Amino acid sequence: MTAAGETVKTVRPVIHPGINTDHLSRNLLRSIFGMRLRTWQDGPPIRVFVLPDDAPTHGIFTKQQLNVFPYQLRAAWDRLTFTGTGQAPIIVQSEDEMYALITSTPGAIGYLSEARIDKHVRVIHVD
Repeated sequence: MTAAGETVKTVRPVIHPGINTDHLSRNLLRSIFGMRLRTWQDGPPIRVFVLPDDAPTHGIFTKQQLNVFPYQLRAAWDRLTFTGTGQAPIIVQSEDEMYALITSTPGAIGYLSEARIDKHVRVIHVD
């Protein structure tokens, strides 16, 4: 359920409209959200935005699109951070904040429930 009490059924990965891609493989999407891939194919840095680990939309996204549990992503991010080999994604507090950052940050990727998606973000289709 969202903060407004709505049931979230489908959550899609979305990117800044300036990024020139519509499809990603599930493995590439996992690499991006696992913070192992740091630049887009045409060069700009990837800026990953996520909701808190306990947010229902985050759980739905990780299970539906990445086929992992939120705790598995957290473990990967903690390992990168504690070993000094990477950093965790930027945590936002709501889908509204995620939407605002994705539409205003070049190279941004995150996820939104279908009801929140409009023409100002580009939906990524996962193969």
